[in-house]
Amino acid sequence: MMPLTLADVGKENQILRIGGSAEVKQHLNNLGFVVGSDVTLISELDGNIIAKVKESRIAISKEMAAKIMV
Repeated sequence: MMPLTLADVGKENQILRIGGSAEVKQHLNNLGFVVGSDVTLISELDGNIIAKVKESRIAISKEMAAKIMV
């Protein structure tokens, strides 16, 4: 298990755990980051990442991405 920030670009991973406070977990859940779903790291730019989850591309901060374990 590793944070999404360390995942290889272009490789599909499964979300195993989401950390952080209840508010952070709910925010990530609302964006589509749900335990058991697939996520692909599209790119990393200036410390922020773009991820593909549920056929959508979502930009999140590196801090938020570090809470998503794949």
